[in-house]
Amino acid sequence: MLFALEAAEALAAEGIDAEVLDLRTLVPLDWEAVRASVCKTHNAVVVEEGVKRGGVGAELSAQITEELFDELDSPVGRVAGMNVVSPFSPVLEDAQFPHPEDIVAVVKKTLGR
Repeated sequence: MLFALEAAEALAAEGIDAEVLDLRTLVPLDWEAVRASVCKTHNAVVVEEGVKRGGVGAELSAQITEELFDELDSPVGRVAGMNVVSPFSPVLEDAQFPHPEDIVAVVKKTLGR
C-alpha cells in the first residue's frame, strides 16, 4: 500500500490523479468500491506483492474485466512480484517486489502516456 501511495504522489506531480483503493480483505471484497472507482476513472491498475501468475491480482483483474468491461478505456494494468520463489537474501527479496516506479510505469502504459 505504501508503494501505491508513493506512486500516486509521483503521478500527481505529472498531472495524473490516481485513485488508490486499499482492499484490506478479499473475502468479503468491497466490490462496490472497485466498481465505483472503475466507473469514475474508466481505468484500473491492480497492484499486489504476490506473484503475477495465478495471484490474487489476476483474479481481481479478471473480475473487473468480466463485470466492468464496457466501463474500461484500456485493459486492466497489473503490477506484481516476479514469478519466482521468495528469496531469503534481503537484496534479492527487495528486487522481487514491485516498487513505486514500476507502478508509475504501468499506470502510464494503461493511460497510453
